[in-house]
Amino acid sequence: MLSLFQRKRVPLANAAAPPPVEPAKGLTRPQSATSLLAEPRRQRLLEHIWQRTSLSRRQFRSLYLAPLERYAELVQQFPASEAHHHAWPGGMLDHGLEIVAYALKLRQSHLLPAGASPEAQAAQAEAWTAGTAYAALLHDIGKIAVDLHVEQADGLVWHPWHGPLRQPYRFRYRTDREYRLHGAATGLLYTRVLDAGILDWLSDYHDLWSALLYVLAGQYEHAGTLGELVVKADQASVALALGGDPARAMAAPKHALQRKLLDGLRYLLHEEFKLNQPGGPSDGWLTQDALWLVSKTVSDKLRAHLLSQGIEGIPSNNTAVFSVLQDHGIVQPAPDGKAIWRATVTSGTGWSHSFTFLRLSPALIWESGERPAPFAGTVTTEEPLPGDEAAPGSDGIPATSPPPGVADSPAGLADPVSDLLSMLDASDAATAGASSAGAEPPSPSAGATVTVTHSALTGPATMPAPAKATPSGEAFIAWLRQGIESRKLIINDAKALVHTVDGTAYLVSPGVFQRYVQEHPEIQALARQDDLHDWQWVQKRFEKLGLHRKQDSGLNIWTCDVTGPRKSRRLHGYLLAAPSALFAEVPPDNPYLSLARG
Repeated sequence: MLSLFQRKRVPLANAAAPPPVEPAKGLTRPQSATSLLAEPRRQRLLEHIWQRTSLSRRQFRSLYLAPLERYAELVQQFPASEAHHHAWPGGMLDHGLEIVAYALKLRQSHLLPAGASPEAQAAQAEAWTAGTAYAALLHDIGKIAVDLHVEQADGLVWHPWHGPLRQPYRFRYRTDREYRLHGAATGLLYTRVLDAGILDWLSDYHDLWSALLYVLAGQYEHAGTLGELVVKADQASVALALGGDPARAMAAPKHALQRKLLDGLRYLLHEEFKLNQPGGPSDGWLTQDALWLVSKTVSDKLRAHLLSQGIEGIPSNNTAVFSVLQDHGIVQPAPDGKAIWRATVTSGTGWSHSFTFLRLSPALIWESGERPAPFAGTVTTEEPLPGDEAAPGSDGIPATSPPPGVADSPAGLADPVSDLLSMLDASDAATAGASSAGAEPPSPSAGATVTVTHSALTGPATMPAPAKATPSGEAFIAWLRQGIESRKLIINDAKALVHTVDGTAYLVSPGVFQRYVQEHPEIQALARQDDLHDWQWVQKRFEKLGLHRKQDSGLNIWTCDVTGPRKSRRLHGYLLAAPSALFAEVPPDNPYLSLARG
């Protein structure tokens, strides 16, 4: 095996100067695979990939280089995301090569298929290595089919199933794209990269073939070790692109929650957060060597943004959010090893205040050319207080003030990177957000060969949050209706907050109001003015609309019996007088729920 790493290598592709683009027309000229792969960094990645196989050069060209070349011709100069990781011209190709290299490195630590005899594992070794490379390479290729609108010089729209681009082209990100669709779209394109001979070969290995098809369908949870390898390699490539630590990302759990948190964080910093505003409302301060974000503000707004995109699995407990960010290397630990820093901000005018912060590397958020000017004052860190355990949980407002609403936060969170939060507890129906789903983020850096202007882009691929209406009873009903129509809020599920009972809608209380508050953290301030819990503030405004059906006794709340295959329990909530307030077409009643009698 050592001879494989010691023998002299020859270049895998002949270097060629890229052909000129046509900047006057705002178009990019398509390049050959040889030209695209000739960049020195890409050549080094190809060399690394070869070293992870045990093939001759001829075999490598057939099984690896040929698919990589077909992939390069398809993805051309497209970025991998609109403004997050690999958001530069050619970022999709760079990400593809990186994730293959990382995946093959990880694959060396596994004997596959798991549980097979040593003889069977040895016989299938090269097939599993190649399958790992293909799964990694193709995991995001569906983006070019569903996320991008590509026009050729002749004005016709190009789709990747037409084959590689042959004319100069321009592209933009679709404003109506769905951020989980690209995983399903992979099936449109993988035969453009993998030829019939490769597919015939792989299909002879049942376990590998099944796992590969699950990955290509975006169903990583069914793909076993192969799915884990792809997810970890993807995290490593993303961490590298964002200035993080690829080694930590490769060791991270397979769940994708960390990536969603970082996507949302970058969006908020680009679009919503206010920085460097001493004496006024500021969400953080940027110094020469660090980005200091007020901890509670970050957690509340990040959770609200991601939930508004339909991304579940976001812990309602701030400590869990901070732990996820720290575990993935996104925030830098304080001297006591925790995520929370205590620091005092002092401006040049003498204004000064203490806060609890999360500290990040600015390179995770901005490239060097787009980084804002640093704060003119100072941020001075303080030593953590002995036994100070409360700060990570909720603070992040001025350190002298008690954190509002802590008592309202649902407790008992599971590990933040495992099966996270249950939205509906059997005993008290208290809920908050729960399981993780995928998306991609923000607008690409303008480059010499990609002529997409910032005005043509609509922001992050984590989908810009729609303008929020002022919180009210009417806004709550509109939010419910929109969430049900878009399927961001699932109905009649074991964890649902809305069911159909007795021919109308049943709203689980207080869970549905708590969920609304999570997406609208500004309600906390309104509720404090009325001396109410935030969810109670929403509940009272809902009741004033008079849309709910009261019991004969005058009570607002109805009890439902939930009868499942293994246990029974009770829910409490509101029945709407007319289901048309939420449903254009009323779904059938949930067969597991019935109004309690007596």
